[in-house]
Amino acid sequence: MTTQTAPVSKNASAPQAVKAPQGTTALSGGATGADEPAATRGRTSIADVVVVKIAGMAAREIPGVFDMGGGLSRTLGAVRDRVPGGRPDVGRGVKVEVGERQTAIDVDLVVDYGVAITDVARDVRENVIAAVERITGLEVIEVNVTVNDVHLPDDGESAPADSRVE
Repeated sequence: MTTQTAPVSKNASAPQAVKAPQGTTALSGGATGADEPAATRGRTSIADVVVVKIAGMAAREIPGVFDMGGGLSRTLGAVRDRVPGGRPDVGRGVKVEVGERQTAIDVDLVVDYGVAITDVARDVRENVIAAVERITGLEVIEVNVTVNDVHLPDDGESAPADSRVE
């Protein structure tokens, strides 16, 4: 028995068939059935919150990052951190978009005074990409870093004794 195939145009929109042994069907993505290897049965989904937490932890590891998030989220986070039994929000200041194989990440930072902001942003970007790609297997398309504030060191001095208001 001979089988002839017609040439496929380069502009054809239909995907090319994958050759499989006779009597079987090649499936793209996860496969089902007891005949398939265990690693290929089913599908893996990664929730946005997982990527948010990984990115948040990776960004906080960088020296020069004082805190994360905008003004309101930092204020609410500080209140939440003081509540007994409350856990710190490691995802504060991180927004993500997660697709099937790719993700894009936005990070809002507060940096320490005196550090080179461009260096901190570069280090955060590199660390977030490395952590997310290593842990999740997703391809990180971009990491946008926004520096919202600079943390100034405390002087340690009390308010002046000569107050204009009594």
